[in-house]
Amino acid sequence: MDLVLNAADYYFFTPYVYPATWPEDEPFRQIISLLLVTNLGALVLYFLFATLSYYFIFDHDLKKHPHFLENQVQREIKTTVQSLPWISLPTVALFFAEVRGYSKLYGNIEDSPYGWSGVILSMFSFIFFTDMCIYWIHRFLHHKCIYKRIHKPHHLWKISTPFASHAFHPVDGFMQSIPYHIYPFLFPLHKL
Repeated sequence: MDLVLNAADYYFFTPYVYPATWPEDEPFRQIISLLLVTNLGALVLYFLFATLSYYFIFDHDLKKHPHFLENQVQREIKTTVQSLPWISLPTVALFFAEVRGYSKLYGNIEDSPYGWSGVILSMFSFIFFTDMCIYWIHRFLHHKCIYKRIHKPHHLWKISTPFASHAFHPVDGFMQSIPYHIYPFLFPLHKL
């Protein structure tokens, strides 16, 4: 995330938003910037890819299915837009720890403890780790004590559209993103 933050600072925040006297590496400024970048980035990515998928991939005949809810697309979008800011709060805390250097992220292949083989291995281990963890988190979210309050809202969409991709309860959304965020704190990973 430091690459994104540096680009945002260079092209936008430093010249147009923050006073020149406020250093880019000041923690409070970084947190504010990360909140802005994370929330705006999430909304842009969500609307861009969900809209493209909705118009070019989604089978619109599914909207005639009896389980397709009235005003479903609007409800999926509303749920997402209400959840994303809450999901971003703990996400920004993890991004801030990355930016401050507490993760095992590295920017140059020479910085990899295992060279190119480590970079290639980390790609496969990242996919395995995140997929396995998300599977178990999802299973956990189906526990009877948690399902009704936290995970069931996501299963409201029996015939989902691409706009349901982030239509989670905020706790559900963040929990299923945790593996992506904790991996670079546990294992070396190239920033890109």
